[in-house]
Amino acid sequence: MNSNETLLITKHAKSFSWAGYFLPKSTFDKCSILYDFCRTLDDIADNYEDLETKKQKFLNFKTEFNNENSSNPIILNFNQLLISEKISRIVVNDLFDGIESDIKKEVDYKDQRSLTLYCYRVAGTVGLMMAKILKVQQPHDLRSAIELGIAMQLTNIARDVVEDKKRNRIYIEQNFENIVNTIKKAEVFYNSSFTSIKSIPLRFRFAILVARRVYKKIGDKILLKKNIDTYNNAGKIYVNNFEKAIETFNALFDFIELFFLKNENELKKKLIIEEKININERI
Repeated sequence: MNSNETLLITKHAKSFSWAGYFLPKSTFDKCSILYDFCRTLDDIADNYEDLETKKQKFLNFKTEFNNENSSNPIILNFNQLLISEKISRIVVNDLFDGIESDIKKEVDYKDQRSLTLYCYRVAGTVGLMMAKILKVQQPHDLRSAIELGIAMQLTNIARDVVEDKKRNRIYIEQNFENIVNTIKKAEVFYNSSFTSIKSIPLRFRFAILVARRVYKKIGDKILLKKNIDTYNNAGKIYVNNFEKAIETFNALFDFIELFFLKNENELKKKLIIEEKININERI
C-alpha cells in the first residue's frame, strides 16, 4: 500500500486514524484497505448527485466486486484482504444491502428493530471484519465486535440528525428525547461489547479501547447540549485532539481493568438482528 492509499483513513476517519497510531503498521494498513472500500461505498450513497446516477454507480461498483476480477485497486486490495483474513463474502453483501437502503429518495426508520438491522449492515459488518483482521476467533467475541460497530453507528445517527435530514434521511425523529434515547441505546452496546475486547491479542487491544472511548465521547458531548435548539446550532459535534488525548489516557484504565475481568465463555442471548439473519453464517 502506498501513502496515497492510507490518506483516506487519515483524512476522513479522524477517530479511527488516532486509534490507529497504536496498531502495528501492517495491521493499520489492512484496516486502511477495509476503510477505503467502505468509504468508497459511503461516498457513492452520500454525494449530492441525482438518484439515478448514484444507483448506477452503486450497481457498477457492486458488479465489479462480485466479478472478482477487478483492476480497481480498492476492490483488488479488499478481495485479497477477504482471503487472507478469512472474511465471508456474505458479510460484504450485508454491507451492500445497508448502503443500498440509503440510496433512495427518502429514508425513514420508525421501527427500532429495522434501525438496528440497518446499523448492523452498515457498521456491525465493519466491526466483524475488523475483528477478523485483529485475529478474534471465538463466536461470542465476534458477536461483540458486531455490537461495538452498532454502538458506533448509533452514535453517528445521534450526531448527524441535521445533516441526514438534508439528505431526506430520517433514522430518528429530530427531537432531543430521541437523540438522548439513541445515545443510551448505543451505551448498552458499548458496555455489552467491552469484556470481549479482552479476546483481542494484546498488541491490538489498546487501539480498540481508544477508538471505543473516543467514539463514546461524541455521545457525551451531544448530551451536554441539553435541548434541541442548542443541538441544532452546534454544527457537527466532534472530539478535538486534546479530548482525544484525555480519552486515550482513560483507555489505559480500561486496558488494566480488562486484566481483572473474566472472559464470558457462554454465548450471549441472540442479538435482535438474528431474527432476520443467520449470524453463524457470517462469523
